[in-house]
Amino acid sequence: MAEQKVRRRLDLLGLLPFLAYVAVFLGVPTISVVVGAFQDDAGGWTLGNIGAAAGDPYLHAFVVSTEISALTAVIGAVVGLAIAFAVSASPPGGALRQVVSTASGVLAYFAGVPLAFAFIAAIGSQGLVTKWLGSAGLDISGFSLFGFAGITLVYLYFQIPLMVLVIFPALEGLRPQWQEAASNLGASRWQYWRLVGGPLLLPPFLGALMLLFANAFAAYATAAALTNGIIPLVPIQIAAVMSGNVAVGQENLGNALGLGMILIVGLALAGYAWMQRRTSRWLR
Repeated sequence: MAEQKVRRRLDLLGLLPFLAYVAVFLGVPTISVVVGAFQDDAGGWTLGNIGAAAGDPYLHAFVVSTEISALTAVIGAVVGLAIAFAVSASPPGGALRQVVSTASGVLAYFAGVPLAFAFIAAIGSQGLVTKWLGSAGLDISGFSLFGFAGITLVYLYFQIPLMVLVIFPALEGLRPQWQEAASNLGASRWQYWRLVGGPLLLPPFLGALMLLFANAFAAYATAAALTNGIIPLVPIQIAAVMSGNVAVGQENLGNALGLGMILIVGLALAGYAWMQRRTSRWLR
């Protein structure tokens, strides 16, 4: 009994550096944003910042960010699930699984200025792919990377690999014995997926959908480098406010916008964590 207590204390001691890191780089900034959202320039309490953030043009930025995040999350989740499902049918430990897992791990975190430059160089108005397709008789010069459709396409570049990484463990958690047992009981493949496999995959799929939504909503560097603020997204609006592009007396407006982002992303991540816990006992 005494040894177990000592081990627990040692485990907690080992967590101290991580907890300190989280407190300094996540806890303190979050508290500062939340408190600042309800303070005026003189340090008094006010709801003016929240009211300003809930009105145009910032409300429109929340709407556009939600639309892009939801669209890329749905498309990324569906396409990523299809890719992960196809890969999961390959032999365990095979080259295909290793290649897809490695590529997804790299592409899911390839964003920012390098990603924006890569798309501009490829399918921009003077891009290599645009020129090549034009010489082949297919003109795509009318497509703009700097609009809603362009941002959606670029976001899918890292949303789909992220979905593959997140949903692949759930697919591997589906035991072949379950499908064999269902087949022995006279169930068809469709009935197995409708009554067994589908219900088991639905919670992790919805959780991954929420994670993709939060990932897209919080993305800043890629959109900022690609559109230079043309598309009104919340992270870009926050950057503009924090750089001084704000009316006198609204210096804490950026904190109010940040609070809105924290609430939306936090709710999405909380839903993802809840879905993961719900299925962890089945998909092991």
